[in-house]
Amino acid sequence: MAKRKPTLLACEQSEHHVLLTFKVDEDIEDFKGHFNHFPLLPGVTQIDWAIFYARQYLNTPAHFKGMEVIKFQEPILPNAEVTLSLTWDESKQKLAFSYQSQRNDEAVTHSSGKMKLGDASE
Repeated sequence: MAKRKPTLLACEQSEHHVLLTFKVDEDIEDFKGHFNHFPLLPGVTQIDWAIFYARQYLNTPAHFKGMEVIKFQEPILPNAEVTLSLTWDESKQKLAFSYQSQRNDEAVTHSSGKMKLGDASE
């Protein structure tokens, strides 16, 4: 079976927020074919993980309704240790996400954005 998710190292959770720390293992299937000589984690995978973990930890609705803001600033490379911050705004049905890591004692933002989630009937 192809490996599709990172190794979870830590989790801090409150009612509408979760902070997950991962090791983005080099054997994750999504690295294959996404630039043979310079593998990086595809943006679509980062969005997929944000929705997956939001559903798991924040009980968000299942259906993707669109992106409002998204920025891919720094690539996520194989074996990187990253944090994924997820914040759910129930009243607006919006999920904010941010992938970050540390480089030379400074925070590096890899990607961030907001997406609308809802029920299939909406």
